[in-house]
Amino acid sequence: MSSASLTPPPAMSLPGRHTVVVGSVLLMHGVALWALHQGLLRPPVELIVPAQVLAEFITPQPAPPPPAPPPPEPSKPTPAAVKPAPRPTPRPRPAPQPQPQPLAVQQAAPSAPVMPIAPPEPPAPAPVAAPAPAPAAPPTPPAPPAPPAVVQPSSNAAYLNNPKPAYPAMSKRLGESGRVVVRVLIGPDGRAQQAHIQRSSGYERLDQVALETARDRWRYVPGTRGGVPEAMWFNVPINFVLE
Repeated sequence: MSSASLTPPPAMSLPGRHTVVVGSVLLMHGVALWALHQGLLRPPVELIVPAQVLAEFITPQPAPPPPAPPPPEPSKPTPAAVKPAPRPTPRPRPAPQPQPQPLAVQQAAPSAPVMPIAPPEPPAPAPVAAPAPAPAAPPTPPAPPAPPAVVQPSSNAAYLNNPKPAYPAMSKRLGESGRVVVRVLIGPDGRAQQAHIQRSSGYERLDQVALETARDRWRYVPGTRGGVPEAMWFNVPINFVLE
């Protein structure tokens, strides 16, 4: 055989291999699209099954009592090689249960007899302070002495012998008459110390005669104060009447 017949065919180049792969993929997509268009490939029908939700209240079961601890095994001579004991599988913890409320326990009444409680005594009244003594009344001042009795002078005493005033002749002819009041200051001796006309009769001649008579001719009983003579003013009336 010749050397030319045994030579292997040349390998396909890398770019050509990629081209074949891409072409086959595109061909498959085109066939799938054509089949879908023709109704060969139909989308799967979705079945909706109604679900029924059942709710149930589960009453929590009381937790089982914890197992009693196993009795201790009698001690055995330890062999030379002791295998470690397998650890027990931890059990799930039960859910905490509500603690029951303790019921109120009514205390029994004491059996001993109850002694009656005496009412509290009322508090003693507070001492009342004695009222302060009233201040002593001031002494009553002595009554003032009674004023001494005053006795006015007088010209009517019989022992005086006072003459009547002379009626002026001219006044008689003219028909002059009237009443003259002479005010006289009478001394302790009964004599006139001063005199003046207190009230006129309206005629000068009659007034002048009355003034001279009361001042110069008449005597008087002096006025007294507490029985003691003293000088006092006194009104002396003198009347002139035609007969």
